[in-house]
Amino acid sequence: MSASEEALHLTATDLRMATFRLARRLRCARAADSMSDAQLAVLATLRMHGRRTISALAEHERVTAPSMTSTVDGLEKQGFVVRTPDEDDRRRVQVDITAAGTEIVVETVRRRDELLADMLRELDYTEAELETLRAASELMRRVTDR
Repeated sequence: MSASEEALHLTATDLRMATFRLARRLRCARAADSMSDAQLAVLATLRMHGRRTISALAEHERVTAPSMTSTVDGLEKQGFVVRTPDEDDRRRVQVDITAAGTEIVVETVRRRDELLADMLRELDYTEAELETLRAASELMRRVTDR
């Protein structure tokens, strides 16, 4: 393995471990304790991208359509999403977030952002270090958005 290849693998390991630990801490902050991470992810997707079919949601979340149907069923029972027939193809159903679902996403994001801000505040980062974190977050987004 070349030196650059080894450095790439070490970076991947460090990034994976740091991301996993951070995500685990942030997942604890949510507006509805009974809601799963998968359900929150679907609500966030609907809030960000608007109504979607079950298939589009499943593809976006990288799960099977039956799994997504089960997730949406649970969200619908709680009043966080509604299903409506597609205007162009009545065999297809669109899923949309409700006001209650939007409130859950907004409050969960607020809690997670506040938790992370508190964590950063405790470490008393310099402005230069915060800029480095902002730049790193952009690079990480490029990895995840492809």
